[in-house]
Amino acid sequence: MTTDSLVEVTGLVVDFPVGGPGEFVRAVDGISFTLEQGRALGLVGESGSGKSTVAAALLGLHQGTGARLGGSVRVGGTEVGSASPAELRALRGAVAAMVFQDPLSSLDPYYAIGDQIAEVYRIHADVSRRAARARAVEVLDRVGIPDAVRRSRARPHEFSGGMRQRALIAMALACEPRLLIADEPTTALDVTVQAQILDLLHGLREERGLGLLLVTHDVGVAAESVDELLVMRDGSAVERGPVGSVLSAPADPYTRALLAAVPRLDVPRPARPGAEPGPGAAAEAPAGEAPAGEAPVVEAFSLRKEFGRGKRRVAAVDGVSLAVRAGETLGIVGESGSGKSTLGRMLVGLLEPGSGQVRHAGREVAGVAAGVQMVFQDPVSSLNPRRSIGESIADPLRAAGEREESAIRARVGELLVRVGLEEAHYDRYPHEFSGGQRQRVGIARALAPRPRLIVCDEPVSALDVTTQAQVTALLAELQRELGIALVFIAHDLAVVRQVSDRVAVMRGGAIVEEGPVDEVYDRPAHAYTRQLLAAVPALDPALAAERRLRRRGLAAPRPDRVPARS
Repeated sequence: MTTDSLVEVTGLVVDFPVGGPGEFVRAVDGISFTLEQGRALGLVGESGSGKSTVAAALLGLHQGTGARLGGSVRVGGTEVGSASPAELRALRGAVAAMVFQDPLSSLDPYYAIGDQIAEVYRIHADVSRRAARARAVEVLDRVGIPDAVRRSRARPHEFSGGMRQRALIAMALACEPRLLIADEPTTALDVTVQAQILDLLHGLREERGLGLLLVTHDVGVAAESVDELLVMRDGSAVERGPVGSVLSAPADPYTRALLAAVPRLDVPRPARPGAEPGPGAAAEAPAGEAPAGEAPVVEAFSLRKEFGRGKRRVAAVDGVSLAVRAGETLGIVGESGSGKSTLGRMLVGLLEPGSGQVRHAGREVAGVAAGVQMVFQDPVSSLNPRRSIGESIADPLRAAGEREESAIRARVGELLVRVGLEEAHYDRYPHEFSGGQRQRVGIARALAPRPRLIVCDEPVSALDVTTQAQVTALLAELQRELGIALVFIAHDLAVVRQVSDRVAVMRGGAIVEEGPVDEVYDRPAHAYTRQLLAAVPALDPALAAERRLRRRGLAAPRPDRVPARS
């Protein structure tokens, strides 16, 4: 290792306490790497691989947690493991700063954004309150917050998700650190805002010579942003090298499997096999197609939904019409605030349209329709932590009138097995499962009442790529077997291409383009669709750099609508 490296990690081991006294589990096992000034290193791997644990060790965040650390971590010349509290304070902010995944959890909801940045600055610099506020405005302006003087007085809830992430980056930059540690900084953002944040990080590296450690489960995000990749699995490094080499010619089987699981924007959806016809079924439609003349499972006619009052009233959904047939998947894409989730909730019946009509199997239904279920983005929030997952899956059965406990338990056991879990998991609680397993529980609960339509609202956005692939494959398999209609709402355009038959692109509450998924992706007719597609991360670093330059000169498209393709 060179003596002038900004970061030098040698044989890092991190064990966390579990169970009784003296019991530990190893989270990081002998990681070593260096990072030079002005360079960017990506830590990639599945959830639980130890990426965030390594990042936290660079700032000494494991001190006082009961964790047991071994090896050496040096950042800016400071030996982090043996640093005093005063040395750690000097390190954090002034030498290295961290940007976390969830800005809402990192920002105080009570105080203005500018005051929070100013407070951080005053901890590390002997300046007046006025000078600290001026510095807050300066860094907010640098990260692209419009009207920074006025917006510095706003509170976190008054910022969009992308603006809150920019504010966290501004806070990290306030003390002019030499190293920026970004832990999943774009996971919850739509593709255009994600591209803006990645472009911002790249620009800061060019402008200030910052070192960047990027922690992410999204290989495409890493390809856009770093010089080198370090691939982690189960706490160990399995491969490291220049980003182009690792992505184009991965040496380790795990890296190859990780890349194979990444949904590709440039690859058409795999053809779906037809159903095997049974006796006398020669004239039946193949899997994924409804019989000719059958009413769509769900139809929407000129749906409109407004929120707010008076001058602050806004149309979240404005004149949307669509139809989804049995065995078909309609993908709905668009930026945050485009109306995707509001539309999904109206299709299910969780929200009543302000005007327009929703029909299920040709009939208008008030409230939540029978045979309709929803899978939500965050399975942690949608599962009761005090109830076993078996009881949560059983809820729709009891709501439908089933009273025989043996029949309920048998049906739940069948569903658990069907989604890749075990009958014995019935009595376990949500915290005992991984994120992907919890999402499987959500799917099992949605399947319990044998629905004809499932609306999936960002069902894989918080999952790593291999778990995403498992969940989307499960949904496709269930659809083939059961003929379920799916509405798949997501901001990840590559995932939507792989799972959808048709796609609707939403902007400002309206559908601006709709048609067969391969046609929309390969020959987009609307400028906004082209803008969305241009923002999706590319696995080729050279192409990513070329697209970043193009994005800088891309004019904002007009919100004109074009006719839907049939």
